[in-house]
Amino acid sequence: MTRQPLRSPGRPTLDAVAARAGVGRGTASRVLNGSSQVSPQAKAAVEAAIVELGYVPNRAARQLVTQRTDSVALVVSESQERLFGEPFFAGVLRGINAALLETPLQLWLAMAASPEQRERVVNHLTGHHVDGVLLLSLHDEDPLPAILRERGMPFVLGGRPAEPGPDDFLVDVDNVAGARMAVEFLHENGARKVATVAGPQDMTAGHGRLAGYRAAVRNEALIEYGDFSEDGGAGAMKALLARAPDLDAVFAASDLMASGALRALRDADRRVPQDVALVGFEDAPVARQTQPPLTTVHQPVEEMGRRMAELLVSLIRREPVENSHVLLDTHLVRRGSA
Repeated sequence: MTRQPLRSPGRPTLDAVAARAGVGRGTASRVLNGSSQVSPQAKAAVEAAIVELGYVPNRAARQLVTQRTDSVALVVSESQERLFGEPFFAGVLRGINAALLETPLQLWLAMAASPEQRERVVNHLTGHHVDGVLLLSLHDEDPLPAILRERGMPFVLGGRPAEPGPDDFLVDVDNVAGARMAVEFLHENGARKVATVAGPQDMTAGHGRLAGYRAAVRNEALIEYGDFSEDGGAGAMKALLARAPDLDAVFAASDLMASGALRALRDADRRVPQDVALVGFEDAPVARQTQPPLTTVHQPVEEMGRRMAELLVSLIRREPVENSHVLLDTHLVRRGSA
């Protein structure tokens, strides 16, 4: 027979939960706060008591005592078109959400693509509305990290800024090694003239992937710049063909730009991979949908989000952190375009 929750008269208290679970009030409080300093047996007993008694925490009173809001912010320094249109952001968000499901923390999302948006975000972040911040897709000269450092707000960077602070915490993909791997693969398969569609140079991924290309290219560097979009990749590919019609391979710094490059190559009657081999970066869903499917560098975006959230939770709880700078490995996924 299913055991029904036993509800005491009036609002159940934390003391009642602790008594029902057979633990001290401090242990019950640590379970509610998501602390890891609790045994699995005590955690299970407290959670069962919460269900039996129908206990609901008084969040306002709890915030006064703990000085915590149980909320964290993900701030994306991009437009809503990019945020909702590119699978990278959805993958990172899935990883963040998966990690936070194991905690009492709630996530809210903000965009800071313009100075006006950034000002509103700053006012909210520093007004005791959140316990910590995740920053994603930063551009150089973005003032948010410096502002958060000054205010003493825990934060974790998704990507390495141009000048990280000595005490910053960040999670990034090894963009340099991934790009170098892609270009070396093209050379090993017979390419003689490898060009690149590079990303924006005011972003970690943009200049890191260009650095990897430059480290591996054997002949003259052939570089055109895009904005990580499909149209940006198509425009850059057309410019490369005009400059170097005899190029035989291209490394594009994102799969969306690679799909645009593929379109431009088709319009120019260049066969892929027979005439021009093509490699992208990310292993986004679009890489499996193009014709031919894209060879690409896989980056673990969900793991990136998960590790960002785990770092932030540790900072909020003031737990020791073994590695403040996490660099995630990449690998090559071979498909039909190269």
